[in-house]
Amino acid sequence: MGINFKEATGVHADALHLRSERTRILASNIANENTPGYQAQDMDFAASMAQVQSEAEGGLSLLSDGDPLYRVPYHPTTDGNTVEIGVEQAAFSQNATDFQTSLTFINMKLRGLAKAINGQ
Repeated sequence: MGINFKEATGVHADALHLRSERTRILASNIANENTPGYQAQDMDFAASMAQVQSEAEGGLSLLSDGDPLYRVPYHPTTDGNTVEIGVEQAAFSQNATDFQTSLTFINMKLRGLAKAINGQ
């Protein structure tokens, strides 16, 4: 009898993948803070997670994968750059915390499996 780690980790493995993709997007925004005309992007995590879960269950998804969402700035600049460093840093920090939370849940699940395997 084998262990299906995908089932054991639940949604957290998919969440980690999506969080890492969002980290890449937010880091790109921060790196392009001073690039004229750069349009800050983000992803709708909840919609992306729903799409992943729907595909995993064999359902059809009406959401398009990979379409970037662009931020509407609170204070537009004259050079067309929509990156607002405070907004990006806050989103990056929240995403990092959420990533760590999913990682902690996976760690706890795997420790539980290891204890069960060892008969503890």
